[in-house]
Amino acid sequence: ELLERVRKGGGENAILRHTQRNKKLFVRERLKLLLDDESFLELSPLAGLDMPYGDVPAAGCITGIGKICGIWCMFLASDATVKGGTIYPIGVKKQLRAQEIALENRLLSVHLVDSGGAFLPLQSELFPDKLHGGRIFYNEAIMSAMGIPQVAVVCGSCVAGGAYVPTMAEEAVIIDKIGTLFLAGPPLVKAATGEDVSPEDLGGAKLHSQVSGCTDHFAPSEEEAFECVRNVISTLNYSPVPEEHTQHDSPLYSPEELLGLAPHDYRATLPVKLILSRLLDGSRFQEFKANYGTTLVTGFGHVEGHLLGIVASNGELAHDAALKGSHFVQLCGRRGVPVLFLQNTAPQPAGPAGVAQAEAQSNRLKAQASMMAAVACAAVPKITVVIGGCYGSDSYVMCGRSFSPNFLFLWPNARVALVDSRHFFAVPRAGDSGCTDESELNQLKTKLEEESSAFYSSARLWDDGIILPQDTRKV
Repeated sequence: ELLERVRKGGGENAILRHTQRNKKLFVRERLKLLLDDESFLELSPLAGLDMPYGDVPAAGCITGIGKICGIWCMFLASDATVKGGTIYPIGVKKQLRAQEIALENRLLSVHLVDSGGAFLPLQSELFPDKLHGGRIFYNEAIMSAMGIPQVAVVCGSCVAGGAYVPTMAEEAVIIDKIGTLFLAGPPLVKAATGEDVSPEDLGGAKLHSQVSGCTDHFAPSEEEAFECVRNVISTLNYSPVPEEHTQHDSPLYSPEELLGLAPHDYRATLPVKLILSRLLDGSRFQEFKANYGTTLVTGFGHVEGHLLGIVASNGELAHDAALKGSHFVQLCGRRGVPVLFLQNTAPQPAGPAGVAQAEAQSNRLKAQASMMAAVACAAVPKITVVIGGCYGSDSYVMCGRSFSPNFLFLWPNARVALVDSRHFFAVPRAGDSGCTDESELNQLKTKLEEESSAFYSSARLWDDGIILPQDTRKV
């Protein structure tokens, strides 16, 4: 239901205004005209959902990965039905994440720009800092220097900051009658000089194609613009990634059953091999140190023909399990094997009741620190899927967001927080004698519960999207 709501952009009235009055294609129709096929991985589709930016239903831009002319591309497409494509802080964050992925994976970038520029009332949250709006243009320059091409289509109004994206791209296409490009539009010209000027005369397609040279290709219609983009990409001398047509088996057990295996509550730990048997080709798994540190499962398997190292939570990450994880991740790093982390934090053990228990916890802490270092330093692709709980230090050890996995996805049942709200009552606040007002604790519990949901996380771009468990292999 949430995805369906987001796919409607700014709502039915806004789409009608965009398509009927302004005679433009809806952003998702534009993507269909560009893509080779329907294999499109949309990233963080719920970003911005229900965040405190008035009635903005989503981030106002779509980012995702798909193919043009056989070449994998990163798409950054404005949705002008959401506040006229105006850029909000969450939209900046979403575009920066897309560029980060494009940089890491050397993906050609395609910008479909239809933007009213920055939302001025929130300028302090999207202009001045290092990772605010200006970073988009910085990244464009860096990617060009690295030989990663960027192509842009001016398919609507490109005002203020929105005007720099196409002018910094390698090649830009502008669409007649609907594409305009200027730092300040007709209303500001009127206010500053008293002149009346039309958008077309100030920054239309003919002006930028014939006079200013800001754009490189003139397109009489949207359809011709997107055909032009496909032609441009075919001449970039950017080779498609060779496809490995390796034969691979389906799992012996149906991936559809993952929907019924998604853990709702980690108090009863789910045997993680039930998950692996529905993810891996032929349900084959070459386990590493099978009888040691069994609360972490490690080993090798294939997903659609691709060899992976698997690191999967199978209970409390104890001392032996963390040492095993450190050893295995280092092996994957030396062999150049990508690592898939399946996260499901187990209940934390009670505090030490004596010296022996305190020493055991210290050893566990040291082993976890060793695994953190191994995960951080392993120079291989890392993909993390949170299949259950993601709490506290386990987030770091199992390659959570702060440890920069190449991708991080959540199942809808996932919970992400510093502590689990069901277990924090046992922890007294600093300086307390142990007594805390019960209503205050209940308020904290409610807040933790709300803020740990997968949807809260994904709305704030702490991940690359919520995925259905049965789609995990495909994603």
